[in-house]
Amino acid sequence: MHVQEWLDTVPAVAVYALVALVIGVESLGIPLPGEIVLVSAALLSSQHSDINPVVLGACASLGAVIGDSIGYAIGRKGGRPLLAWLAARFPRHFSEGHVATAERSFEKWGMWAVFFGRFIALLRIFAGPLAGVLRMPYWKFLIANVLGGIIWAGGTTAVVYYVGIVAENWLKRFSYFGLAAAVLIGVASMLIVRRKAQKMSAEKNEPEPVNAGE
Repeated sequence: MHVQEWLDTVPAVAVYALVALVIGVESLGIPLPGEIVLVSAALLSSQHSDINPVVLGACASLGAVIGDSIGYAIGRKGGRPLLAWLAARFPRHFSEGHVATAERSFEKWGMWAVFFGRFIALLRIFAGPLAGVLRMPYWKFLIANVLGGIIWAGGTTAVVYYVGIVAENWLKRFSYFGLAAAVLIGVASMLIVRRKAQKMSAEKNEPEPVNAGE
């Protein structure tokens, strides 16, 4: 079952709580699909009047800010051993290369890495714990955390909500002939791209001609 279909089966209060919880746990440093859940819930709010997009955005922002703050505290207390523990539990996300990349971002951008990290999947998981490990002053972290969390969560909710409303109204006026034409164009484009990819692959795998003197 898709995330949106599952969200459609639960009451509005549970949707708010779920979004806040998933985003908060993700911000702690545990890889969860926070952005997917938020986008699905925002799209759902554009189709169901019982889910308020303002409340949804507020809950998502609250989860992001609180989760990042707890992650900061854990990182400050756990230090480098915490990163090693996370690497052992989540090697895909906390590999040495990923940690090194995040550290370089923090060293170069400071509190801006926390702010912009909210918009990047990898840094969104790292931001809180790594800021604590690197001993970033908490007041700097808090400012970047609050601004980043509100703009990311509120902005994502607003954009997806209005896109969902526009798309729904557009689809209502869209004829079956137009839908069929769109499907045919999509299939034709896919076949053309696939054929070109196969041709390029075949040309790449062709053996190079060998000189007679060799």
